[in-house]
Amino acid sequence: MSEIGGQPNRIEKNTKIKGDIISEADFRIDGKLDGNVKTSGKVVIGKDGYIHGKVECVNADIEGSFNGELLVSDLLSLKSSAVIEGTVSVSKLAVEPGATFNASCTMGGGKPTSSSANTNSGGFKSSMSGKNEPAKAS
Repeated sequence: MSEIGGQPNRIEKNTKIKGDIISEADFRIDGKLDGNVKTSGKVVIGKDGYIHGKVECVNADIEGSFNGELLVSDLLSLKSSAVIEGTVSVSKLAVEPGATFNASCTMGGGKPTSSSANTNSGGFKSSMSGKNEPAKAS
């Protein structure tokens, strides 16, 4: 965890929240949230977690369910148990087999991130070069 974001926040299983969350720290949701989340950190939706609303974050790992608008400025990682519905805008996407992804998705073409000098930001680039490396966790 970075020093800027502070301690991660957690919404436990069997907890239901209705409202908006704004934070600089990471968030893990194992309960249910009906509202919006905006963070300059990472959002994790646990296997029993559910969000209905808009989420804006840098990175996201989803094992549970999401319905709404998802804006991830870097990496969105969908685990095999994930169920996504709605609209997704992401820079990088990793999907495990078994995940349900019923969303309208836009990749990379949004507003430039801090690494705007990226050589492949202009369009699709084939990954058949043999130099694929797994995504690195921050």
